[in-house]
Amino acid sequence: MRLDKFLKVSRLIKRRTVANEVSDMGRIFVNGNSAKPSKQVKIGDIITIEYANRKVAVRVLKVPETNISVQEANSLYEYIDF
Repeated sequence: MRLDKFLKVSRLIKRRTVANEVSDMGRIFVNGNSAKPSKQVKIGDIITIEYANRKVAVRVLKVPETNISVQEANSLYEYIDF
């Protein structure tokens, strides 16, 4: 699954267009490398998002085949402490 779609489906970023914009600004990293919106996400990848006032890092646990419910979104990743 594409990075921008994963961020939207997992509810880490609310909209896919916002995920594209943030990624194009170089504020999203996959496994420590700056990532484009089209980057393919795999289980075990570490995604780091730099917001204006904080950083969030998550490990991908599942990559869904289709859209999922809001309740299931939390099961796609786990937070990582810095």
